[in-house]
Amino acid sequence: MPQADIGVMGLAVMGQNLVLNMADHGFAVSVYNRSRETTEDFIARWVEHRSVVGYDDLEGFVASLQSPRKVMLMVKAGDAVDAMIAQLLGLLESGDIIIDGGNSLYSDTTRRVKALSERGLHFVGSGVSGGEEGARHGPSMMPGGDVGAWEQVRPIFQAISAKVDGEPCCDWVGPEGSGHYVKMVHNGIEYGDMQLIAEAYWLLRYGVGLDVAECAEVFARWNEGVLDSYLIEITAHILTFKDSDGSPLIDKIRDNAGQKGTGKWTGISALELGVPLSLITESVYARCLSSLVRQEGKALHVSLPSGERNAMIDAIRGALYASKIISYTQGYMLLREAAKHYGWALNYGGIALMWRGGCIIRSRFLGEIRRAYTQNPALEHLLHDAFFASALSEAEASWRRAVVFAIDSALPIPAMSSALAFYDGLHSPRLPTALVQAQRDYFGAHGYGRIDADASETFHTDWIGSGGLARSGSYEV
Repeated sequence: MPQADIGVMGLAVMGQNLVLNMADHGFAVSVYNRSRETTEDFIARWVEHRSVVGYDDLEGFVASLQSPRKVMLMVKAGDAVDAMIAQLLGLLESGDIIIDGGNSLYSDTTRRVKALSERGLHFVGSGVSGGEEGARHGPSMMPGGDVGAWEQVRPIFQAISAKVDGEPCCDWVGPEGSGHYVKMVHNGIEYGDMQLIAEAYWLLRYGVGLDVAECAEVFARWNEGVLDSYLIEITAHILTFKDSDGSPLIDKIRDNAGQKGTGKWTGISALELGVPLSLITESVYARCLSSLVRQEGKALHVSLPSGERNAMIDAIRGALYASKIISYTQGYMLLREAAKHYGWALNYGGIALMWRGGCIIRSRFLGEIRRAYTQNPALEHLLHDAFFASALSEAEASWRRAVVFAIDSALPIPAMSSALAFYDGLHSPRLPTALVQAQRDYFGAHGYGRIDADASETFHTDWIGSGGLARSGSYEV
């Protein structure tokens, strides 16, 4: 008689910890891994007295699951997911559920939802955030796809997810690939947060002139205020670690940062949808730049006189806080445009709740984001909310001072400075793109609008006297 509540395929770090989390919450779990040795080792090491059973054949694994069968894939995104689905198709029945818990591209999830629906199967694409610790003790989970599966997986997902004030950091996101899209944007914001914190550290260390231990103390202090977040917390911890010779470990770590694609996907989607995701995209580019061979430049030892240090530390704090708000603002702008484009009804306040606990970008002001979108679901972007508008206004002088200080010190802060440029662009009554439109009309007859005419009207100027009055788009080309 089938006994397991759910089956998990793939026993890498995330898969193993999710299984243990499920077992801790009273669920019977069947597990399968392509490598039999991995399954046997996991069972032997971790699941004594737990309701977990390992299988070395797919037939037995699937047969062990209660109907409707729920199979969660914890494998590498891409072809591996399709390969696992193909192996399961002949073993599952109508009404059964396949869940992809990896970082799959949202368009792949949309494709799989449609293809499996035609076979009578439900497919769920669920973002899972929090890393190894989150998977083990309570991740943030962002499920989307075939809503017919939600009531079946809800008890498990909401039981194992992180909780904030008793509320699970997991709820249904929407149809198709929306769950993985929200996770993708989460990861984009994560890229932005990490780069901003790294830039703040760089300014403290090589601009202000603090040593590593002093930087650790600053981040620990910042974590007690409005910057309270998981990434600030772990940054303070990282900076306390010593190498075997007693020197700060951070100074021994190579500065060429890696990436696995989700930040890049976020930037690509923003370009496709026309959303100015400048900060997050700059964060991706910063990692790309870090892999290039650097040319010889000035030494990294610009330091302030001791009497000026505290004021600059406060300015950097304000710049970091303001820039983090811009990062979330841009991420939510992308979510809103994607929802409009794909026809998804996203709950923006609910997404903030999913991110408040368990995930990498959890932070104090996600509660304010939830409040903002709960009070006004039609909010265009966060800078229209009184709390965030006020916070940025109060931080603006510090923000500018920190960016100018970085430029004068030849310390690159692409994310922080692009955030300020975005803020200024939103608050400028006129932008230099008026000249861009004139240039486009000059060489390509693309037309332009006029400030003294209706916004729907377009105009064209014969700039060289022989170009005529035809405009691009008024004829087939």
